[in-house]
Amino acid sequence: MALDSERLLPVKSILVTQVMNEANLLPYNKIAEKYQIKIDYRAFTEVRPLPVREFRRQKINLDDFTAIIFTSKNAVDYFFGLCEEMRYKTSEEIKYFCVSENIAFYLQKHITFRKRKVFHGSNKFADLIPTLLKHRKKEKFLIPCSNAGQNAYTDLLKESEFQFQEAEMFQTASSDIKDLEDVFYDILVFFNPLSVKALYDNFPDFKQNNTRIAAFGSAAAKALQERGLLVDIVPDEKLMSMTNAIETYIKAANANLTTTKPIDAEPKISE
Repeated sequence: MALDSERLLPVKSILVTQVMNEANLLPYNKIAEKYQIKIDYRAFTEVRPLPVREFRRQKINLDDFTAIIFTSKNAVDYFFGLCEEMRYKTSEEIKYFCVSENIAFYLQKHITFRKRKVFHGSNKFADLIPTLLKHRKKEKFLIPCSNAGQNAYTDLLKESEFQFQEAEMFQTASSDIKDLEDVFYDILVFFNPLSVKALYDNFPDFKQNNTRIAAFGSAAAKALQERGLLVDIVPDEKLMSMTNAIETYIKAANANLTTTKPIDAEPKISE
């Protein structure tokens, strides 16, 4: 990750534009403690069910599919919620493939395990591919997703010539974050294009000024750049994670600080 020396400004506050689960919080908490930095978490987007009439416009026949791929608990809830609303009963012969063991166990909220065939990976979609390959020739896969899509996943499936179709079953919409109008953070962290859209839905006249921006993934970086924003922090092949990239930036930016004290005052999003 190449750093622009002119943009290496001290960091005392960070806003992560999504809420983290307990496991993902740990590396951020370590950064906050190590560098005495305030890190806040605020979801710039929220998930809503897709109305049945809008789902039907996709002209998807659920009976055409013999397997379902779940990439999140949201996908599980909204798939079965939509089925219930449409009074559609899933076949007991349907196979379920889940990205993680946690999602697989979460399925018990909606189905009886002993009557169903459930497979899972170990948290990354790529890790699920070997299992999926064993069923590639016999199954036609449905992927419940949001309006954000699952591009990274679909690329892998296309490469391996799977029969599959995405089905939009829930929507990611912009949250109301207008209360942040007079708050400034040194770094804003984005993970997807919809969070970038939410920023401008709430603040059409947003000016970056000295705010540094971190982007995870090419889609988020592209959405930011299309808005004319400078992306200062992007994980690369060596750094792998967002937190490693952020810490690399902080080390360089805060190198000339003579003291590091706890931050008592609330960080202020505009200058």
